Amino acid sequence: MQAKSSAGEQGDSGSGRTFTESARRAQIVQAAIVVLADVGFAKTSFAKIAKQAGLSSTGMISYHFSGKDDLMHEVVAEVMRVSEAFMLPRIGAAEGYSGRLRAYLESNVELLAAHPKHLPALTEVVTNLKGDDPHRVGFSDALKSIMDVQEQRMREAQAAGEFREFDVRVMVTAMRGAVDGVVLRAAADPGLDVAACGRELADIFDRATRRTP
Repeated sequence: MQAKSSAGEQGDSGSGRTFTESARRAQIVQAAIVVLADVGFAKTSFAKIAKQAGLSSTGMISYHFSGKDDLMHEVVAEVMRVSEAFMLPRIGAAEGYSGRLRAYLESNVELLAAHPKHLPALTEVVTNLKGDDPHRVGFSDALKSIMDVQEQRMREAQAAGEFREFDVRVMVTAMRGAVDGVVLRAAADPGLDVAACGRELADIFDRATRRTP
C-alpha cells in the first residue's frame, strides 16, 4: 500500500504539479525576471538564473522548463498576472471616466515601484521573441484587446460628455507610448521617482481628454 503524500506534496489537480514543484517553478521564474531586467535577454542564461535563484545547477531549471523559450513564455504570463492583480483593484475603485483613466495611468507606472524588475523583463522578452512566435502573437493580441477596451471606454466617456471629442486611437496609442517611455527611463535611472511620473502623466492626459466648459 502506498502512503499518502504529505500536505506539502499535494498538488494542484489542474496543473498536475505538487506544491513543491509549483513553488520551485515560481522561484525560477522570479529569478529569470531579475536576470532579464538586469542583463537583458541576450545575456540571460540558465547559469545566471540558477545563480540568482540559489540553485546548485541548471538541471533544476531544465527539469521544470523545456528550454529558454518555455521559461520566457512563463515570465510573460507571470508579469501579466502581477500587473492585473496590482492595477485592476485601483482602476475598479476609481469614480468616473476621468478617475479611472487617472487610476490606469498611475497604477501602470506605480507598478514599476512595487515590482521594479517586472516591466523591464517583459520588455526584454517581448522585443526579442520572433515575430511569428505564438506567444509574441498572443501577447500582441492581448495588448490589442486592452487597447480596444480603452478605446471603447473613451468613446463612452465622449458620449457621456465627460471627455472632449478626439481620435481615440491616437489618444490610446499616445498613452501606451508614454507609459513605455517611463519604463525605459526607469531602467536607465533606478532613482527615478516613478510615482511622480505617473501623476504627471495622469495630469497630462486628464487635460488632454477632459471636456472643459
